[in-house]
Amino acid sequence: MRKKVHLLLVTALVLSGILSVGSFASAQDPVVINWYVGLGTGGNADQIEAQNKIVEEFNASHDDIELQLEIVDNALAYDTLKTKIAAGEAPDIVGPVGIRGANDFAGIWLDLQPLVDSTGYDLTQFPQSLVDFYRVEGEGLVGLPFAVYPQVFYYNRDLFDEAGLEYPPHVYGEPYADGEPWDYNKVRELAMYLTVDEDGHDASMEEFDPAKTVQFGFAEQWLGDTRRIATMFGAGSITDEEGNAVMPEHWRASLQWTFDAMWKDHFLPNADQEASDLLAAGNPFDSGNVAMAQTFLWYTCCISNVENWDIAAVPSYNGNITSALHADTFRIMASTEHPEEAFEVLTYFLGEGSADLLQAYTALPARVEDQEAFFANLDERYPQGVDWQVVVDSLQYPDNPSHEAWMPNFAKADARIATFSSLFRTDGTIDLQAEIDTLITDLQAIFDEVE
Repeated sequence: MRKKVHLLLVTALVLSGILSVGSFASAQDPVVINWYVGLGTGGNADQIEAQNKIVEEFNASHDDIELQLEIVDNALAYDTLKTKIAAGEAPDIVGPVGIRGANDFAGIWLDLQPLVDSTGYDLTQFPQSLVDFYRVEGEGLVGLPFAVYPQVFYYNRDLFDEAGLEYPPHVYGEPYADGEPWDYNKVRELAMYLTVDEDGHDASMEEFDPAKTVQFGFAEQWLGDTRRIATMFGAGSITDEEGNAVMPEHWRASLQWTFDAMWKDHFLPNADQEASDLLAAGNPFDSGNVAMAQTFLWYTCCISNVENWDIAAVPSYNGNITSALHADTFRIMASTEHPEEAFEVLTYFLGEGSADLLQAYTALPARVEDQEAFFANLDERYPQGVDWQVVVDSLQYPDNPSHEAWMPNFAKADARIATFSSLFRTDGTIDLQAEIDTLITDLQAIFDEVE
């Protein structure tokens, strides 16, 4: 309707001589903003339908901007975008995309802070910690909070009840029921007791046979990424301020803790055990044979066999709490010729269009006022009474810098880290610290290739 009224008004001005035909033609040319989907989620049928709906609704309500959508299969999206950029045909907006997905294009995202300032866009609608999550040194504010997936601590109530153990604490900063800190030492203690062999011996007993394990105390659910596992003991970076490869000491400690949990204490399944039928062929927690698992909120997608589960606070390390964060948003490319219009589209995605998009992406809204409805939908799926406040509280402890942060020669470096991740989860005979040293040496050589 707005476009029809606008057309009638301009036509009248042309007929009256107030507006020239040339000016009329110019007035009818809206700025085209291209939206590129494919680096992250957005490719399934329901998501495509929701995204097309957003485009239609936006265009129906804006005369001066025409939003155009391009969806590329995720397997092809990275190379396709690189080709477009090289050809001078880069889109204006890219997303949804997470930190890892954006890293191959680091340095080409628009700093949104000047647009936030000039438009008066209200950043206080988001938790400050999430806004700061998108502030990158040397690049500025490269995104705004949209969809977030904090890390939380899943546990099986029935297995705790069977063992006569109190549940893990749900409130950050509170100790375990025995008064001791809720930290990774306590996780190890509980996990040893909750790891049981077929003869009923737990992993704290001399009689325990790890080859006959029928129940594990703890699992890193779908978290094979070395940097994510390292972040259990605190945020850090695999590059120093000069861009050299490093391994922070608390990251070494976290990796050693995990390695020992698999190969020495046997309360954490290694790669072969995780893939076994006992652990649902790769979905350990949902097998019902794992008492505790640490992973992200998105794991609610895939729990169907364990009914009586809940979530607890992420444990601390040396008194510090870090809840690693996965987060998706939309980014504007610095090459856009229309930054103001692109920002208007982006804020539409985060505002009027957010409900449909968040539902399509099954994502927790970063905006606090929108979270109640999201959790209500989860309650319908999981009626046992999950303490979703833990999720909200976890957002106050994001890893910054992110475990998915950029590093030089990103794709090749990431592949080398993945090789290391596989090694320490499949071979318990290695000297872990020596392999870490080798990893850092190899990463330095990979970083140096792009200097």
